[in-house]
Amino acid sequence: MSSVLETIGRDFGGDIIEPDAAAYESARRTVLASGSPAYVFRPESVADVQAAVRFTAQTGLALSVRGGGHAFAGFGTNDGGVVIDLGRLAAVEVVDGERHVVRIGGGATWGQVADALAPLGLAISSGDTRSVGVGGLTLSGGIGWKVRRYGLALDNVVAAEVVTAAGELMRASADENADLFWALRGGGGNLGIVTAFEFAAHLTTAVFSGMIAFPAAEADGVLQGWADYLRTAPEELTSTADLANPFAGGADAPVTIHVVFDGDDPELAAEALDPIRRLGTVIADDVALKPYAEILVEGATPPPGIRFITRSAFADPESVPEVLRTLVDIGSTAGSPFIAVRSLGGAVSRVPEDATAYAHRRAELMVVTTIAGPAPVVDAARAGFDAAWTRLTPLVDGAYANFLSSATDEDVHAIYPPATYRRLVEVKRKYDPENLFAGNHNVRPA
Repeated sequence: MSSVLETIGRDFGGDIIEPDAAAYESARRTVLASGSPAYVFRPESVADVQAAVRFTAQTGLALSVRGGGHAFAGFGTNDGGVVIDLGRLAAVEVVDGERHVVRIGGGATWGQVADALAPLGLAISSGDTRSVGVGGLTLSGGIGWKVRRYGLALDNVVAAEVVTAAGELMRASADENADLFWALRGGGGNLGIVTAFEFAAHLTTAVFSGMIAFPAAEADGVLQGWADYLRTAPEELTSTADLANPFAGGADAPVTIHVVFDGDDPELAAEALDPIRRLGTVIADDVALKPYAEILVEGATPPPGIRFITRSAFADPESVPEVLRTLVDIGSTAGSPFIAVRSLGGAVSRVPEDATAYAHRRAELMVVTTIAGPAPVVDAARAGFDAAWTRLTPLVDGAYANFLSSATDEDVHAIYPPATYRRLVEVKRKYDPENLFAGNHNVRPA
């Protein structure tokens, strides 16, 4: 192993951090997980990424690829293997001003992207957290505050540069390696390491953003009315609903409707938002005009010892009323997990289900439940969490990879419907036949 490491050390321009290094303690951690890898590579260039991939393949060690490090399942670290940390590949550059095409390094975060594009009056449909990595979020979907108007983050990717398991650099687009391009858009980290994305950005203004809260006792009527309204609401409006927030009273916590109206016209914003305000007794309303880059939250790093368990699924239009009734009932009981419901539809639903490896185009809502805390707290809450999903499972479908804290075979087959999975297996077999990129919701090449 030492001779292999010496060989790569002559060609590798970044840092190679081993367990005896001063930087190891921070290098072995992600935002939500801690590991004990044998090596952490911090490449400075694409050539460094290629060298690190070849090293890992030659040694047979497990590989983890780290972008922002926010994966609930802890994919950005491991025990005894190699971590390739892309954080230094974070440049953001407009490469086609006429078409607003933006090249973004695979290690950039959405906060870096938003800050770079804001002075240009541009934005990209992304997630809702500044410190989340562009790569991890995009490769599995990308549901954020512009999703109903501009689609998922991956719907705005026009090309990607990928280091494959063989250490080769390939370009994937609709015209080049189209099978790889299809698979990257939803296939997670299964196909290689994306060292750069090219996104189609759009012109943006400030947006109306904030929350409108209602009493917990009105949860059923508010949520049913909210979902009904979103079917015909302007696509400039994207919204999420929270209930049973343990930090705001648990079962007695207000129902909080978070809204973003993608535009700066106050009359149009009021026209879009007032139907939500009329759903019940408004007890708080802080909607205001804000720069788009400022509505992305910071995403604090939890203290050591805090665990997260999160699970997600989708609700099709026919199941929405019953799903919401069930969620309200779950949320009204002591020990309920935190419940979030995200609106979809709009631009997401206009993409054919087989156009990308993200296939849940028909879904109207995404449901997410979370429990968090020290291990004893999470263990005590697990029974209520599992009971909630026993009730929800017959009513919902699929799963969203970015909101799963586990990576079982059952999870993988929930993320990818059978036809999508079979197609991914074919692409995986072509580009990663030995399953080097297994540290993810893994699609095996066999």
